Amino acid sequence: MKSDLVSIIFSFRNEEGNLPELLRRLTLLADSRSEGYEFIFVNDCSDDRSRAILLEARAQDPRVKFVTTARRVGPSEGVLAGLAAATGDAMIYMDCDLQDPPELIPEMLGHWRAGCDIVHTRRTIRLGEDPLRMWLTRRAYEVINWTSRGQMPIESGDFKLLSRRAAQHMLALREQDPYIRGLAVWMGFQQVYVDYERQPRFCGDSKFSGLHRNAVKTMVSGVTSFSFLPLYLVGWAGFAGLALTPVLVLAGFAALSLGASPAGWLIAALAFFFWGSLMLAMGITGLYVARTYKEARGRPRWLIAEAEGLEVVPDRAVIRA
Repeated sequence: MKSDLVSIIFSFRNEEGNLPELLRRLTLLADSRSEGYEFIFVNDCSDDRSRAILLEARAQDPRVKFVTTARRVGPSEGVLAGLAAATGDAMIYMDCDLQDPPELIPEMLGHWRAGCDIVHTRRTIRLGEDPLRMWLTRRAYEVINWTSRGQMPIESGDFKLLSRRAAQHMLALREQDPYIRGLAVWMGFQQVYVDYERQPRFCGDSKFSGLHRNAVKTMVSGVTSFSFLPLYLVGWAGFAGLALTPVLVLAGFAALSLGASPAGWLIAALAFFFWGSLMLAMGITGLYVARTYKEARGRPRWLIAEAEGLEVVPDRAVIRA
């Protein structure tokens, strides 16, 4: 009977201080389990000793595998590169800093074997984190959820399990600047959450503290990937401006009837008319652009989780065997 193979994927840059302890804990985990493992490291152009450490580890353990990107691509793209290279029946991606414990993996695999295609982890406590960063992170999630009707789970980061078919569907989504935290939720299938306490970094300082560029990019990607609400707000603002115009005109005539000058009211009415017309035109144009954007990003219109008596027919996507 063929044993399950589990792929554990790490997208990282400059983690020489964390890799030895991470590899030690991964080895202990894998040696105590019945399934097979492969440890896939996507080295995003590290300029420290990370590559040398991985070479030494691979010489001793063939389960250690890694690729080095030709140029810096970023964490999300690195995860996708790891998913594309992985051969496991279940695929887990996580960070190298040991804030997310590898010892949680058996519980995640238990949910996968019970039929879940996507297993999220959710942090109940975050130890050793920058308070400013945590506050900004929560506000960013709230903005994303407000604009996308609450699709994104708060406190669920980049420590997830995907079944092979879920990973294949993820790879079929040919999006630039992918927001994979949101895509994992958007895909549907059977999903579950595993709660845990997040630990401080084992070694070194976080590369993303405070209002860093990647955090802003992540929030913008989350909003623009799953919501067109900003475009609707522009259109509604224009409509409100036009609706206010006749009110201001009537106020001007009322002022005239009372012997006051209507000039201020009429100037305001004219300003709101032109502003409202411009905003409404931008909103309408934006909605047509949004339809073009939806077509250009090419997400499939449906994903089939199960079929009996029928052949699964994917929409647009070409799925690897």
